[in-house]
Amino acid sequence: MKKIILFIFLLTIHFQSIAQDFNCNISVLSENIQSSDKRIFGVLENALIEFMNNRKWSDDIISSKERINCNIVIDVRSWNGTDEFSGNAQIQLSRPVFGTSYTTTLLNISDKDFSFSYSDGQSLDFNESNNTSNLTSMLAYYANIMLGLDYDSFSLEGGSSYLQKAFVIVNNSQNLPARGWKAPEDTRNRYWLIENLLNANCKPLRQVAYLYHRKGLDVLQSNEAVGRKQINDCIPLLKEVQKNRPNTMAQQMFFIAKADELVNFFSNANPSEKSQIVTDLSLVDPANISKYQAILRN
Repeated sequence: MKKIILFIFLLTIHFQSIAQDFNCNISVLSENIQSSDKRIFGVLENALIEFMNNRKWSDDIISSKERINCNIVIDVRSWNGTDEFSGNAQIQLSRPVFGTSYTTTLLNISDKDFSFSYSDGQSLDFNESNNTSNLTSMLAYYANIMLGLDYDSFSLEGGSSYLQKAFVIVNNSQNLPARGWKAPEDTRNRYWLIENLLNANCKPLRQVAYLYHRKGLDVLQSNEAVGRKQINDCIPLLKEVQKNRPNTMAQQMFFIAKADELVNFFSNANPSEKSQIVTDLSLVDPANISKYQAILRN
């Protein structure tokens, strides 16, 4: 009997170890809060870490080595002293590059409307069909955005089901009083990010995610020529998105994550190609023109 109990216990531990999808580091900052008792912020931080890391978000069994690495930094700017918090959040997502120790950034985005309610000891839960908590709805939204982007980087449009879930969360959150969910409120918010990612005019951007990462970065070690060609082939797709839907939030998100990496990559391009590369990158990402000029100097 003892052996059976031990076996069941070990089996339970095993399945728990492969159940989670994220290795998510979460920090809750409270430097802007004037209070002698900030214990609630530590309690909140631990609750968020447990919510993100102990919940099953994807449809696949993911081993501990395959967990998706991400960081969420919540900077609380105001607090009513009990249960109302307001601030901004920085969400970062990365993935390893095959055959190397290098990790590449998939997402580095700031959410300036990160406001929510939380009480000490409150149990955090999320219901996909009925969004009643702005806090868990925002976390669930970004969990699915990150899953979508990660899966897109491994297979062509592989993250569609998770992006659709993020879209459903946005629709179900339209009646929440908090900002960030509605189209008229801003041109850069949670609504517009998922709208862009699922919009037909932005579809080439999801092709780029696959070509750039799986066909490009992941094969550079084994076949540099093939990997470089695939990354080079991303530029026409980025130009197509800029032509059809200029300066979308999703395309800007891509370049926030990739601008420095693109400079490093194309600095090793053939000197005869660099001028056209800089011209093209400056066209699709005018905000980083000064960065791309460095390609010509290297």
